[in-house]
Order: sequence, then C-alpha cells, then structure tokens
Amino acid sequence: MKPIEDETEDEQDRPPLLTEPEDGVPFVVDEPRGLLRCAEALARGHGPVAVDAERASGFRYGQRAFLVQLKREGSGLWLVDPEPFDSLRPLQEALEGVEWILHAASQDLPCLAELGMHPHALFDTELASRLAGLPKVGLGAIVESLLGLRLAKEHSAADWSKRPLPSDWLRYAALDVELLVQLRSELQTLLAAQGKTAWAEQEFEHLRTARAPAVPRAERWRRTSGINRLKSPRGLAALREIWHAREDLAEGKDVAPSRVLPDSALVAAARAMPSTVPQLLAVDGFHGRGARREAPRWLRALQEGSRSQDLPSARRRSSDEPPPPRTWRDRAPLAFRRHRTARERLGVRAEQLQVMPETLLLPATLRQLCWNPPSAVDLDTVSRALRDLGARPWQIEETAAVITVAFLDPDPLEEL
Repeated sequence: MKPIEDETEDEQDRPPLLTEPEDGVPFVVDEPRGLLRCAEALARGHGPVAVDAERASGFRYGQRAFLVQLKREGSGLWLVDPEPFDSLRPLQEALEGVEWILHAASQDLPCLAELGMHPHALFDTELASRLAGLPKVGLGAIVESLLGLRLAKEHSAADWSKRPLPSDWLRYAALDVELLVQLRSELQTLLAAQGKTAWAEQEFEHLRTARAPAVPRAERWRRTSGINRLKSPRGLAALREIWHAREDLAEGKDVAPSRVLPDSALVAAARAMPSTVPQLLAVDGFHGRGARREAPRWLRALQEGSRSQDLPSARRRSSDEPPPPRTWRDRAPLAFRRHRTARERLGVRAEQLQVMPETLLLPATLRQLCWNPPSAVDLDTVSRALRDLGARPWQIEETAAVITVAFLDPDPLEEL
C-alpha cells in the first residue's frame, strides 16, 4: 500500500490518502488465457476473496458489470473485463466454497449473477457497519474510521463501458478491493465485542439468498418518475406506449433510457398529447438533433396510446397493501395509534442496541404488520407474523415483545 501524506495545511490532521494498491495496478484480463490464469491464482489463494464490480449506470442499457475486481491472500489483485466473455464461470469454479467480501453487496450481486458468479458465503462491509452502529457506512468513511486511511472516490459515477479504461480509473477500481479483507477483520472484531456476530451472519445469508421480485416489462412503465401527474386512462396509455418505444430504442442502441429521453419528457408528452411533430418538439425535453430525428417514433407511440382500446387504470393497491400511514388517523385510528406507538418504541430500542431503526426492522414490515395485524395479538402471533414478513430471527427476538405491548396498549390519539 502506498499512502501519501497530505500537503495542504487544512488537511494536516486527516489520515493519509491511499493512492495505489500495495503491489500496483494489474493489467486488465480480457482474453481467455488470462481468465484461466486468474482463476488458477484465485484457487491457489487462501481466506475470503474481496469482490467489487463497476457498472455504467446512466450510460448503458441495463445494469451489467463492465469491470470485476478481485483480491485474495496468496492470489493477488485482479481486474477482469467481462465484456469479451460469455460468463465468468471459471472464476466461480475457482471460488467454490469461498466467502466473498463486498461493500453494499445488494448493488453488485445482480450484475455478478448475470456473469455466472454467486457467492457461497457473504460478508457485506456496509451492512456490518450498519449493524455495528457506525455513523457513516460508505466505504471511504469506514476505511478512514477503522483503518486510518483515506480512499479517493472521484470516479464512482464514471462511464465504465469506456475502452480502454483510463489508468486512474483502474487505480480507483483496484483500491475498492485493496482493503476489504482488513476491513472485514476489523468489523468482525467490532461485531463480536457488541454481541452481534449472529445478527450479521443472519443478515448476510438473507442478502445472499434473497431474490428481488421480477417486475414484468409490461408493467415497468408504471415506475416512470412523475407518473402521478397523469390522471386519465388515455394519458397513461400514451405514457405506456412512448415508454416502450424509448425502451426499445435504448436497448437497441445500448444506452441508458434516460439518455434517450428523460422521464419528465415522457410524462410531459403524455399530458400534452401533441398531434404534429412541431407540437411535439415544443414539449419540454424534446430538444436537440436526437429528438428531431426520432420525433416520428415518439409521435406514433403517443397516437397509438391515445387510440388504444386497452386503457390502463391507475394502479390500485391490493387488499393487503397498506396505504400511507399519514392517512390512517381518520380511516383506521387503531392502526394509526399502534403504528406511531410501535415506531417510537422501536426507535428507542434501536438506540439502545446502537443500530439504525430501519436496520432493526424495515419500516415497510412494521407498516404491513400494523395494517394487517394478527386476529389475536400476543407474543407468539406477532413473532409468526414478523417471520412471515421476512424478519430475521434476531430482529424478531429484539422487536416482537416491543410491538406486542404497543399493539395491546397503544398510546391514545391525544398523545400522538
């Protein structure tokens, strides 16, 4: 590792800045023989492996990885370009049974899975930091807090699909895995001292095995930012068709949909319902050569939506899905009282345990339980309900009694 001391007077008291990995920045693996050498080296190593991935969010279509970084004791540090390969299966086979260390694993696990890579065991340094009660859980913050070093983070939002990748970007990427093994050791010690090792193991396994519910492409248009501004079924139909037109063009060009047209432009067009190209180009967001070139495509999609016989309705909640708690006071006062009482008491419990309230129990889980409580409230029924909603055993142990008491004796409305 090659830290340098700061030269500016204002930063004299800050930890040294880490500018380069201990063994330097390796060459990028981008051909089959190199991938096999990387796999062989990783298989010869020992202990857990630090893993990270860089995506090109906001630049390319989808969330695929454009660089994978790995470091393991006895194996060295490797940078792999996934683009030339159908998968990174050789790396998966080399790491059979090995624990992976990632920071904010939920961001990288999906794109690694697309490459055929799945951890057999997991340690998430961000999640561990949350459980340990650290005030800041970004990688740079916990490296500074626990290891006494600083990491530069200036390339986190770069276009990682660029080729060749600049040397300073590669240096940044390599540093993202350089210290993860040491960081894991420090966090393990901290969690053990707080009696939270079992909690962490449950959270890591839940994260490793969780699968996000797949949203059918036919319904993904409903996630358009600002959709709530459209009140009529025909406006929603127009938005649906122009969303799909944008999606098809973005996928074909392999660019992020937002770089084709922003969501705000789609919603504005669906509200304005222009009937000619000049009218369309007068709508906010439809400017520049790209908008003019594709204007017939957008206008055709809007017109198809306006003429559609398949008019979508505003999305309605299922009977089990709770409305926003702010609406409960008049329509469901008991649920309102239970939610406010339980939320406040769980906040106190979280403070006692030195974890954030949302780490102790997801707010959505508490809302669901308050809106659809067990028919008979006691410790057993509340515990079962929490388990059915996905709470981990440690969360149930720490929250079920608090919630049960809050449900049985909620604070009166005048105190809320």
